[in-house]
Amino acid sequence: MQRRGTQTVPGAVTHDPPPAAGGRRSGPLIVTEDAELLDDLLRLCAAAGATPEVHPGVPERSGSWEAAPLVLVGDDAARRVRGAARRRGVVLVGRDQDDSGVWRRAVEIGADHVLMLPDGEQWLVDRIADVAEGVGRPALTVGVIGGRGGAGASTLACALAVTSAREGLRTLLVDADPLGGGLDVLLGGETAEGLRWPAFAASRGRVGGGALEESLPRLHSLRVLSWDRGDCVAVPPQAVRAVLAAARRRGGTVVVDLPRRVDDGVAEVLTQLDLGLLVVPAELRAVAAAGRVASAVGMVLRDLRVAVRGPCAPGLDDREVARLLRLPLAGQVPVEAGLLRPSGSGKPPGAAPRGPLARFCKEFWERALIEAGTS
Repeated sequence: MQRRGTQTVPGAVTHDPPPAAGGRRSGPLIVTEDAELLDDLLRLCAAAGATPEVHPGVPERSGSWEAAPLVLVGDDAARRVRGAARRRGVVLVGRDQDDSGVWRRAVEIGADHVLMLPDGEQWLVDRIADVAEGVGRPALTVGVIGGRGGAGASTLACALAVTSAREGLRTLLVDADPLGGGLDVLLGGETAEGLRWPAFAASRGRVGGGALEESLPRLHSLRVLSWDRGDCVAVPPQAVRAVLAAARRRGGTVVVDLPRRVDDGVAEVLTQLDLGLLVVPAELRAVAAAGRVASAVGMVLRDLRVAVRGPCAPGLDDREVARLLRLPLAGQVPVEAGLLRPSGSGKPPGAAPRGPLARFCKEFWERALIEAGTS
């Protein structure tokens, strides 16, 4: 495997480092006496939001070398750490692209990667941020899209998120439709403090998952990324990619309300979904419209399922709709007043745990989490 500025060391003998005491994640361990290199590594740690531990050689403190989630060894220090215990997560960092001896030194210390600055800076920032955040299993990410206008996709997306949060899962609801009026409005939180999509329009590279979560409005025990009432109706695809990747790194579930058109930004969302739900009213015109949506979405999203919304027209039922669309059936979304229009009570869709919509959503999550191996 190769990346620009970094390469994997073939044949490295590695072992997993034990977790930090109490499950707490620490920053990387830096081993170097090169002042210029240390300045660069400290700068990259700051960019990743991590506080490192710095030593000129193998730390004397017992367990420090073994417990660090990532070890960055300056090429100047390779000889001094040669006798340290072999472990995973050691990166040998240098500057001389033409130094063939760096590979021998990397093998001697059991390094996983050789990284050359400045080319490998972005890779290293991402790696440091991963260990600082304690990356685990990514969030189960579900997109909801209407087969036609007024299908009830936004309301179902809200109900899925509300149900997920009620089940105790870390949950983020993402509004990917700038012309939909705002999911924060549907949840009764249009005045809630927190950032909206336009604040992330200039995002490049990596967005911190923890910082993203803390910056968003918290409504009904979940976080919501929606649109404000300004003129911004588009976010660059690279910003969409960075934000969704950060959301997924936090684990739990992410629910995305999608528009029916597939532009570059929506395509970025589709590539990060685990599965999609196409909400289709059980009527022939809706099925015809949904077929075109499914064709466009299916070019990017491999796991697309149909959620049929009743009542059913004569001669149609949920299985027939799924057959006509040639899609797996996720189930029939129950008829509930909140699915068709907000009730004005201030309660979000799916808020009643014993309501038919909440039961549908709970059963969906139970199946999806088992399929994903997270339950």
